[in-house]
Amino acid sequence: MYSSKYVFWVAVCLIVAQVSGVTQKAIAQEYPISEANESPDLNLLASSTESQEPMSQVTSVSQLQDVESTDWAFQALQSLVERYGCIAGYPNGTYRGNRAISRYEFAAGVNTCLTRINELITTTTSDLVTKEDLATLQKLREEFAGELATVRGRIDSLESRTADIAAKQFSPTTKLRGLLIAGVQGRTSNRGDVNPRDGQKDTDDAGTNVNLLSLTQLSLTSQFTPRSYLVTNLLYTAGNTAPRFGNNVSRNDVFLGYEYPIKDQLIISDLNYRWLITDNLALMIGTEGVNMTNAFRGPNRVESAATGPLSYFAQRNPILNIGFGRGGVAFDWQFAKRASLQAIYTSNTPDNPSKKTGLFNGKTTTGLQLLLTPNDNLDVSLYYVNNYAPDGCWLSAVGDDCLTANSEPLQTNAVGATVNWQISPRVALGAWGGYTNSYIPGSSGNVETTNYMVFMNFPDLFAKGNLGGIYIGQPPKIISSDLPEGSNVPDKNNSGRGLAGGQPGTTTQIEAFYRFQLTDNISLTPGIIHIIEPGHTPDNDPVTIGILRSTFSF
Repeated sequence: MYSSKYVFWVAVCLIVAQVSGVTQKAIAQEYPISEANESPDLNLLASSTESQEPMSQVTSVSQLQDVESTDWAFQALQSLVERYGCIAGYPNGTYRGNRAISRYEFAAGVNTCLTRINELITTTTSDLVTKEDLATLQKLREEFAGELATVRGRIDSLESRTADIAAKQFSPTTKLRGLLIAGVQGRTSNRGDVNPRDGQKDTDDAGTNVNLLSLTQLSLTSQFTPRSYLVTNLLYTAGNTAPRFGNNVSRNDVFLGYEYPIKDQLIISDLNYRWLITDNLALMIGTEGVNMTNAFRGPNRVESAATGPLSYFAQRNPILNIGFGRGGVAFDWQFAKRASLQAIYTSNTPDNPSKKTGLFNGKTTTGLQLLLTPNDNLDVSLYYVNNYAPDGCWLSAVGDDCLTANSEPLQTNAVGATVNWQISPRVALGAWGGYTNSYIPGSSGNVETTNYMVFMNFPDLFAKGNLGGIYIGQPPKIISSDLPEGSNVPDKNNSGRGLAGGQPGTTTQIEAFYRFQLTDNISLTPGIIHIIEPGHTPDNDPVTIGILRSTFSF
């Protein structure tokens, strides 16, 4: 890019003694102007762009809304319009004089000037180019010879660099991005009331060691059209995950955001096609990575396993993790300027129908989210999720997510809401809550859970690009379970009989972190997670976890 349009046109005006000037109309005819068109994203629908057809020839500078008589280039533009009629603006009546001029516009402009000069030379009217005009042109060419040589050198350099980039690029249609997260975490020593849960601390916490966990992801985005692309993500995680007073009946681990169930194995975590059908409707379909995390827009504006909160629980409402979907289809409809609707149907096991674990008869999830943005600082989402789990486990990896003691099939209806209020550019307040009701098909009774979280985020805390956060919440907890005897998880952990009843205690998770943004691509996040009554068990010792997460992206 070169100087602004004002500078260019004033220079041209001087060079041709106010004879010529690049007409935007001619440029638009030869090189249509288009705004940057990034790849469409299911989570961020592209807005409608203004018409790119050039406006009619202007006959007066006053027709250009953003050109004032006090502008330093006003007289030059006025002369070009009124004397030579070779200036046009944009469809909305603006000229955008301070916008940088591209090489295309430069070339087209010079060509238009020369064409206009030739037209004037071939006529015999009294206001043609005079000898004095041509002398002035020659004088200015000589005076600006050095500057023109500099511009020519810069153009040659840009052409060389462009050719080098084109020769070394990964692919003309596929973008490669990478992410590496490495976390060191350690825990205090604790004892817990585990088996049986009878008020006696009988078990040492096996997760007190310090360990290293890493996640590596390569993301390939293949563009087919300006409105469609294919996402392929390769994922590899390594390291050990220590138990947190867990057992084979009720898992209540502190799952970190950058953990993954499959370790020490390279997997395809995302394989899906995304298409912006219209300006307001997007589609996602695929065999991997079609889940609510990817398909639903998150009201928490700092949600990210790489740069946001540390724990999995603090990323989003656990209801939105239910099913851990892999293959399926999702839609995102922006039906109003500040309102959108997302919908998804997904399965965790879409690839094995012979064992009744296919796309329609395995662990399936249907979700719906209404996202409202009443103003630029407030986000509100309401969501409903229906899940069928053949083994009674949601796979949400947070709190009570296995709700039947004998792995009976479970049908679940869940509702929740999330609010995020950007109080100021440096302070955001948010909260979410959720409720689930599940039952065993063909059987009596049900099991209910609740969860909540309140949080504060502090963007640019102490330095631009940094982030602080405080999160306090209760992971999913069984508050009531009256399934058939033997199937109720809370009492199964107590007496072993599985009688009706809820959890005897309430887990509270407190998380605080601070992200140092060292460069655009490297960040370091120390943090602490303190858990009161882990496993919803009042006699379990508190757990304190120290974490240092490092993130590198390219």
